[in-house]
Amino acid sequence: MNYISAPWRAKYVKNVSKQERCIFCDKIKQNSDRKAYILYRGKYNFIILNKYPYTPGHLMVAPFKHSSSFEKAEKKSTHEMIDLIKMSIKILKQHYNPQGLNTGMNLGKSAGAGIADHYHMHIIPRWTGDSNFMPLIGKAKIFIETLDQTYEQLLPLFEKEK
Repeated sequence: MNYISAPWRAKYVKNVSKQERCIFCDKIKQNSDRKAYILYRGKYNFIILNKYPYTPGHLMVAPFKHSSSFEKAEKKSTHEMIDLIKMSIKILKQHYNPQGLNTGMNLGKSAGAGIADHYHMHIIPRWTGDSNFMPLIGKAKIFIETLDQTYEQLLPLFEKEK
């Protein structure tokens, strides 16, 4: 069996296990969507940049209501979540022109959820060869832009959707 290392995520994983408060709930209560990296607020859900992205443009859609149970969520919330995922995909394709996208949810710690108590969906733009040797050999992940740059570039596109 081959093991693939992702050392750039160590800081995040170690910090998540110590967190007593929900990062999503904390973010939606902040006075500044810019500082929280929230790109869009719907009626039941919001779109936020992942602070520890796999690739530039890595987004998450999460409900305002704190819950670990996707299957028990109200239809109006889950339907809006799907609509926001579709909007995000459209915007990511428009801005980044990815060759593919990953979308998914990790429900529960054993399924890989970093934040298991507040379900959320990941949307990750992908390109052939976007994973390389740098994280393994150089213990570094190379991005074409900072989170602030990603936010500044994507925000106007999400604002057009309001």
